[in-house]
Amino acid sequence: MKIRRIVCCCMALSLAPVSLAQADSPSPMQAASSKLANGTQAKDFQLHAVAGELSGDVRLSDVTGDGPVVVVVLRGYPTKQCPACTAQVGDLIKHADQFAAKNARLLLIYPGDASQLGMHAEDFLHGTKLPAPLTMLLDPGYQFTTAYGLRWNAPRETAYPSTFIVDKAGKITFANVSSTHGGRVKSAEILAAL
Repeated sequence: MKIRRIVCCCMALSLAPVSLAQADSPSPMQAASSKLANGTQAKDFQLHAVAGELSGDVRLSDVTGDGPVVVVVLRGYPTKQCPACTAQVGDLIKHADQFAAKNARLLLIYPGDASQLGMHAEDFLHGTKLPAPLTMLLDPGYQFTTAYGLRWNAPRETAYPSTFIVDKAGKITFANVSSTHGGRVKSAEILAAL
């Protein structure tokens, strides 16, 4: 897969306040599942785009009005690039026209430590140009993944590989959170859920 170089200068992030503290601490997977349950209002977020259809700071609430938004949380750079993430993004790129036909946007979230996140995202894309309707967003310091309960806080981990769909009203209509590297949702399943 050939890809263009991307220069990442600025990264911005703001999230609506989210409290993860509860009287009985749920497991990480329970926390993620409750935040992504069907019919739940998706927490608004704003992340910086580094590749794809959209540019600058992208706010979820600004793009849901145009149609459904598919949010795909990648693993970022735990200690190396994730081959399962590379395969998943390749599958999404291959079906970009079908997502566009359903008027859906795809936001690929690339989490990690802020210090080298842009460089790692550039390396992940390895010169690949993301076609519309895909956009890659950076999650510096794991603020998005933490707010959504998707932070995989273990050695050599970053975030639970996840996919969820947000409808025009901002509600979650589909969600898959994997506790393994390979538990990814394929494009065909996402397209069927749109």
